[in-house]
This record gives sequence, structure tokens and C-alpha cells, in this order.
Amino acid sequence: MDPFNRDDVVLLRPQTLDEFIGQDAVKRKLSIALNASKMRGEPLDHILLVGSPGLGKTTLSQIIANEMGVQIHITSGPVLERQGDLASILTSFEKDDVLFIDEIHRISRPVEELLYAAVEDFQIDIMIGKGAGARSVRIPLQPFTLIGATTRAGLLTSPLRSRFGMILELTFYSAEELSKIVTKAALKLGIGVEKEAALEIGKRSRGTPRIALRLLKRSRDVATVEKKNVIDLETVEKTMRILEIDELGLDSTDRRILKSIIEIYGGGPVGLNALAATLGMEPDTISEVYEPYLLQAGLLSRTSRGRVATEKAYQHLGYEKQEKLF
Repeated sequence: MDPFNRDDVVLLRPQTLDEFIGQDAVKRKLSIALNASKMRGEPLDHILLVGSPGLGKTTLSQIIANEMGVQIHITSGPVLERQGDLASILTSFEKDDVLFIDEIHRISRPVEELLYAAVEDFQIDIMIGKGAGARSVRIPLQPFTLIGATTRAGLLTSPLRSRFGMILELTFYSAEELSKIVTKAALKLGIGVEKEAALEIGKRSRGTPRIALRLLKRSRDVATVEKKNVIDLETVEKTMRILEIDELGLDSTDRRILKSIIEIYGGGPVGLNALAATLGMEPDTISEVYEPYLLQAGLLSRTSRGRVATEKAYQHLGYEKQEKLF
């Protein structure tokens, strides 16, 4: 079985809230809303899912559609460039369908304005023709549920944010929760995993299920090559050495970011753009992909003057922190 096969991804996704591990507070709120919606025979209120990449926003949206017994239509903010792009999707809906927009903070302003009437009144106004002969046509829509996902809730405009009846923030997972995810996924992949090995993968997965599943698949590769039918702790540790992932889950890029702050900028503070230029990376890549976990792990702090490496970062990387004279 190809570890990158899309069938693998579908296979590993939970299909119901009961199967979904972690995010207990979010699940409780969703369970009440789903049950109430089904009892009233109404579409679910619009939902905004906020959280770092890989925490399960797409999976939760698919679970919501499954629980409601409706179809889900998946798209992303950057794809919706023109109002017609959104209109063509909305007019194809059946009653109570789900529209999932990933990276919803990146939709264009014209599309956002069309979305207002769609989510509030279940209708859209489309301009037909050009110039003096142009006219507006109102098109009714089937009731539907909008689920938006974003890693940067602060970039959503206030009018768009206010259209969501529920705003649910997904948090990083504990190592124990991730070990449960790894154990269930290993069974679906047809290989055993020892309890200590699953927990070790969980500890090195940066609190993120997507990373945990990726590390599981790479550990499975090593186990396959070594002709093992169970992933043990030795296999996981060997896999982590190959991938250069340390005991805190930091990879070579994480360590390069922290080392640059310590060695070049004396531990900080340093501005994001200056740090990005030093590393040859895009500022958004640092702030959206790497920073969230470094902040959560207590290795990095953000101040009004810039990024600062913490004492924990110095200790983890084996540096002796020097007191600044000025």
C-alpha cells in the first residue's frame, strides 16, 4: 500500500464525533448543536473553525456532514476569485448541504459580499449583462450550512466573522491523545504498534494529528524494510533519527530558526521580516507553520519588539544564556 495514497487518508479519517479523538470541548458544543438541529429539522448554524494546520478542521467538517446525513462541498478561499465561482457552487446545493471553505480569510472582497446574503437570507443577487442593459437577478438558494476554516482568525473582516453562529477554536493535542490516534490508525493500516512506540510518536508530533500520522507512516516504512510486523520503540527512535526530529518534536528547520535568533541576534528580539530574510524563508511560513508550536512549547516568545528565544530554547539546544549589558 502506498503511504501517500489518497485512499489511506480517507481510511484514517474518523467518520463520527464518537470516533474523533481529542478536542473534547469542541465536540461537546458540536454534539448539542447537531442534536438540536436534527430535532428541529433545520440546517445547522454556520460554523467557523479556528486552529493551526493539521488539527482536524477539514475532518470535523466532514464529520458534521456525515452526522447531518448531507453532502459536503469543499473549496478554499484562494480558489473563489469571482462571484460567479461561488454562485455556481451554491446553486447546485440540495437542502441542508454543507459548504466548507478552507482558508476563508483569503476569499476576495466581491465573493465575501456575495456570501453575506447567501448565509443570511439563502439568496444571491447576480448581475446579468453589462453597461446600461445590465440588470440584477435574485436567485433563491437551498438552506445550507457554511463551515469556514482559518489559521488566522484575526484576518477575517468583522462583518464576515459576525455571520458565524459558532466559533470553535481547536487546540494542540496531548501526547496521550495523539498516541490513541496513532494506535487506531496503525490498526487501519494493518500493522501493530507497541504502546511505548505510539506514545513516543505522540510526544514528537508537535501536538498535531496530521504530523503524528505522517510519523506513523514513516515508522511503518522502517518496520517494513526491517521485516517487522509491529512498530516498536526502537523502530520509532530510528525513524526519528533519520528524519532529524528530536525529543521535543523539533525538526531541522525549527532548530535553525531558534539557532539564528540565538547566534545572530543574541537571543532577540528580532523582527519577523529580518528573521525571514536571514533564513531565506517567507515570513508567513515562519509565522503560520513553525511559530505556533515553538510558542506553545515555550521555546519562543513574541514581544512588541520582535521574537525572543526563551531560556528553555537555550537549554534544549545546549547554549549558555549570556546576560545582556544593554
